[in-house]
Amino acid sequence: MSQTTLKDYLANIESAHVYDVAINTPLDFQPILSARIRNRVLLKREDMQPVFSFKLRGAYNKMAKLPANQLQRGVIAASAGNHAQGVALAAQKLNCRAVIVMPTTTPRIKINAVKSRGAEVILTGDSYAEAYAHALTLEKSENLTFVHPYDDPDVIAGQGTIAMEILNAHPEPIEAIFCCVGGGGLIAGIAAYVKAKRPDIKIIGVEAKDAEAMTESIKQQQRITLDHVGLFADGAAVKQVGEHTFNLCQLYVDEMIVVDNDAICAAIKDSFHGRKKVVVIILF
Repeated sequence: MSQTTLKDYLANIESAHVYDVAINTPLDFQPILSARIRNRVLLKREDMQPVFSFKLRGAYNKMAKLPANQLQRGVIAASAGNHAQGVALAAQKLNCRAVIVMPTTTPRIKINAVKSRGAEVILTGDSYAEAYAHALTLEKSENLTFVHPYDDPDVIAGQGTIAMEILNAHPEPIEAIFCCVGGGGLIAGIAAYVKAKRPDIKIIGVEAKDAEAMTESIKQQQRITLDHVGLFADGAAVKQVGEHTFNLCQLYVDEMIVVDNDAICAAIKDSFHGRKKVVVIILF
């Protein structure tokens, strides 16, 4: 990937259409955790977004850039949760039709949250893969525009606005930014922006054990497909990462860490309870 392309991502992130629906979330200092690990830990509170996730940033940026005729026909997405709500909110704001294909195993609370935004919900299959395949069929038969949850440059740019906010809010030195990884849209956008602006900051991806598609792909220097994924961290469990996201992560992510369920539970506990360096963690 060329330097020009990195500059393009930087420009696209800085001009992204996200703040019609998203808020600039705060960086929250974590005193107990910071004292324990003798670092200054800040959490980027994306759980404070209207849909309680960063996903609305990428969805809205993608949809707001669609030509009027495409927007008028409507959009379609496959998701069991946060991306579905992001697309539904974006469609509500842009006054367009949104069809969301969700697995039949999706909890009723998530289905109702999507419907409450005015989106049409279609339940099909027992997994995301089956829902995704059906969404691609409907995309063609109903002439809709597919909004990918992560592997799209406009979606990546939307998520990258998080990095812009972090650097604006904390111009002082930052040691590292830790970021959860599923399909890679979030970390790809953050890594591209940070490495273009402050390349000294380490970008570290964190994946759940049994869902480490990005870790293995980077290790093998090609996108791999996992045979199966664990579902404890279901919002970040994908069998294959995106093509765009993989390319960016290969170049700009410094390290990948794989954690087990016990570590995830401990981190959740810590996030809701000496000062040398600043570490920023993205909180979904």
